[in-house]
Amino acid sequence: MKLHELRDNPGATKTKKRVARGPGSGKGKTAGRGIKGQKSRSGVALNGYEGGQMPLYQRLPKRGFNKPNKKHFAVVNLGLIQKFVDAGKLDAANITEETLVSSGLVRRALDGIRVLAKGEVSSALTITVTGASASAIEAVAGKGGSLTVAAAAAE
Repeated sequence: MKLHELRDNPGATKTKKRVARGPGSGKGKTAGRGIKGQKSRSGVALNGYEGGQMPLYQRLPKRGFNKPNKKHFAVVNLGLIQKFVDAGKLDAANITEETLVSSGLVRRALDGIRVLAKGEVSSALTITVTGASASAIEAVAGKGGSLTVAAAAAE
C-alpha cells in the first residue's frame, strides 16, 4: 500500500451541502432560510425559544440545593499508596497528607485527603489523613497498620 492509495471507508465521509450557489443546486437564492425574518439573518441563536410560550426549562420546577461551603476532598486509593511505598516514593511508617502531596500521588490536598479501600495492601502502613472509608481502615488494620482520621486538620 502506498500513501496515494489511502482512502476513507465508504460512507465514512459525507460532502457538505453548499448553499447559495445558484438555482440548480437546490439550495440557491435564500439558502433554505426562507424570506425575511429573524431566522433568515446571520448571527441568530434562538435556543430554548418557543415562540413566546413559556420555555420548558422555565416551566419545570427548581430542584435540589448546592451547599455553598461543601468540603471537597482529594481521593486516594489504598492500592496506589501501596504502589508508591513499593516504589520507595513513600515511607510506610509515616504517611501524612503532606507526604502524599510531596511524593506526587496527590496534586492538591483541597479540604483534605480521603482514603478509599480500592486495591490491595501488602505491608503495614501508618496513615494520618482527614477522612477514610470504614473498609479502608479495616484493610489497613488487617495488615497490622493503622489509619488515623484527623478531622480537625480540615478545619
